[in-house]
Amino acid sequence: MYAAHFGLRELPFGITPDTSFFFGSPRSQEALNTLLIAARSGEGFIKITGEVGTGKTLLCRKFMATLGENFVTAYIPNPFLEPRTLMLALADELELPLERDVDQHRLLKSIMHRLLDLARQGKRVLLCIDEAQAIPVESMEALRLLTNLETEKRKLLQIVLFGQPELNRKLELDAIRQLAQRITFHYHLGPLSRDDIDFYLAHRLRVAGYTGARLFSPAAVGRLYRASGGIPRLVNIMAHKALMLCYGEGKQEVSAAHVNGAARDTVVPKRRLWPYIAGAGALAGMAAGLAWTFAR
Repeated sequence: MYAAHFGLRELPFGITPDTSFFFGSPRSQEALNTLLIAARSGEGFIKITGEVGTGKTLLCRKFMATLGENFVTAYIPNPFLEPRTLMLALADELELPLERDVDQHRLLKSIMHRLLDLARQGKRVLLCIDEAQAIPVESMEALRLLTNLETEKRKLLQIVLFGQPELNRKLELDAIRQLAQRITFHYHLGPLSRDDIDFYLAHRLRVAGYTGARLFSPAAVGRLYRASGGIPRLVNIMAHKALMLCYGEGKQEVSAAHVNGAARDTVVPKRRLWPYIAGAGALAGMAAGLAWTFAR
């Protein structure tokens, strides 16, 4: 594609969470620091919220990678599970051998014994749950009961909930008020500022191997900020398409016009159908640019 044209080792604006591209903006660094402080203090529940595309999954993976050898981490990416299945998922993450038809009592007992064994080894166990707004209420209560497992000194299991703002509304339900009261650390992950985006673009390009002069013009950065609202996932999608348009025209600097084309091809705010509906003008421009390049 355009990697060789711009001197890149890899594409810089993928939407797959890759910790090598983690950008320590003021907000994301504050969120990471909050997580590390909470984890090391041994709190039972920690909560991170943010809108779709603000980088919660990437933050989660960076957090788990940053924890030292004293931590054993478990990760559940899809928690839309009834209580027993959620417990089985935790047991699997803890590498517990279980009988096929293990009953609830033996399941919980096995988890407790495993947590105690790890505690004796000086290990802290931390469960990270992504998309936590999808957890059924009954499973929320099961998680709360799990955090009742403790020694005289500390909890045997810490739980970090990563979710969209809908998670806050779920935690307001009377049925799980006890869980909500146990969340002692929380952080809301907001969008990037205009200056953040400038540094964000440079950071990802540098990680991808770019060593040239400024690639996104100041006008392009400003347009990208306005079009994306500072949402990192949208920034990545539009920056990728803007680079394609720039490459298609044989240029070496991304302009505001390239970002305009990428934005028209990406965002349909009123219908919320991106990226499934494309702007015909932007796609036509991209196709024409690529045709010009291949004809050279």
